[in-house]
Amino acid sequence: MTAQAVAEDLAVVIGLEVHVQLETDTKIFCGCSTDAADADPNTRTCPVCLGLPGALPVLNRGAVEAAVEVGKAIDADIPEETRFHRKNYYYPDLPKNFQITQYDAPICQDGELEVTVEGETRTVGITRAHLEEDPGSLLHVHEGRRDVASRTTSIDRADYTLVDYNRAGTPLLEIVTDPDFRSPSEVRAFLSKLESVLEYLGVFDSSRDGSLRVDANLSVVDADEVGEDGAIDTDTLESANRTEVKNISSHKGAEKALAYEESRQKNAIERGREVAQETRHWDESKGVTVSMRAKEEEKDYRYFEEADLPPLRVSDWKERLSIPELPDERRGRFREEYGLDREAASKLTATKAVADFYEAVAETFDPGMAATWVADTLLGELNYRDVEVTDVEDRLDEFERLIELVDEDEITVKNAEETVLRTMLDEGLGPDEVVEREGLGKTSGDEVAAAVEAAIEDNPGAVEDYHDGEGDAINFLVGQVMAETGGSADPGTVNELLRERLDD
Repeated sequence: MTAQAVAEDLAVVIGLEVHVQLETDTKIFCGCSTDAADADPNTRTCPVCLGLPGALPVLNRGAVEAAVEVGKAIDADIPEETRFHRKNYYYPDLPKNFQITQYDAPICQDGELEVTVEGETRTVGITRAHLEEDPGSLLHVHEGRRDVASRTTSIDRADYTLVDYNRAGTPLLEIVTDPDFRSPSEVRAFLSKLESVLEYLGVFDSSRDGSLRVDANLSVVDADEVGEDGAIDTDTLESANRTEVKNISSHKGAEKALAYEESRQKNAIERGREVAQETRHWDESKGVTVSMRAKEEEKDYRYFEEADLPPLRVSDWKERLSIPELPDERRGRFREEYGLDREAASKLTATKAVADFYEAVAETFDPGMAATWVADTLLGELNYRDVEVTDVEDRLDEFERLIELVDEDEITVKNAEETVLRTMLDEGLGPDEVVEREGLGKTSGDEVAAAVEAAIEDNPGAVEDYHDGEGDAINFLVGQVMAETGGSADPGTVNELLRERLDD
């Protein structure tokens, strides 16, 4: 049997552990600020998050509320009682040598999230979501470089490692999925959908460094063991050796890491080698996974109940806490209320910021025109510049003015898109400033008529081609008129005037 045939007889099974930093002002068990982006190392700390003897944790109510809201969004059960445990392991970024987390009584259980992959919608089961504290962060340093920032390297090249405990104690919600993924592309789609839901809830800030991190468990099984609906027998899953891939910090990174790991495992099986059950590190710079250690088992963590925190009884909060309109609901409303097609509605609800921006524009202008401007024109230019809508949302009035200039026939769509908008984004100018500076106001009817006459007179060959039925001739003549008027004439009007004049 060929290697290709062996590969076709194998299927991949993936489950995720997604670590989400919850957007709270203070840490989960103390009053230290979570705003550490510009803080010096180890300045957002106190005896509690440093694990000093005698310091006692106090639970952050806001983190619990955020967890319940997530549970409501993924239709999870909130049990009558949930509690915290100590997960014991030694690592330099864990100051207490244990992590306060939830073990056999997580705050969210048995949820689900619908995700669309290549036009097909399917449901991903969410086993649990539990609260815990984030460890600190490690900076691996190579001495051969001048300053600390540029000396950052991978762990295998480092001369030493620095530890910053500013992040230690930031509230995390670890979301654990069922092993429902059958390809890396499905994982990427799920992470995108999950992040969108979290942002709509207002419990998550994707711009915060390390705000979403992924550990992925991947196994390869015989394709015959996978049912038509994607289901796999529990015994098959338990007997398959799996690897846990760590250090994944983006949707694209998850897809790349798991595609590599899928290929690595299948290649090993094709060559008759056993896949070791281990934990592997995703080296993004090299595009490979690297073995870190043998895979830990549950017993290795020696869980025991956290005596300094009482049990939580918050099951009734699911009914008391309200959540905003989520992406799927908003997408459906946009289609019904504004008459948008599926593609436009999906683009405009991908993030809450974009959806809010669109609705603000649609209050003033025709919803269809507003959708074209925001979903296609504006987002296209922002994406090209790697800029988010949140970076320009304070300029909403300027973008509305640009659309108004087009709507009132003061400038052409072409000039608005290709000159005014681009200059606004690149130079920070307002639309009227750009129009005045570039002289983009529409030319008068007499000027356009004169330019039409000049184009006909100066291009007899094109005129002859038009009369011979060559369709491109009219486009050439339109281009000559647009060039003569500096792009300030309306192309449709020019086309109409040319045809009237040539058909006389």
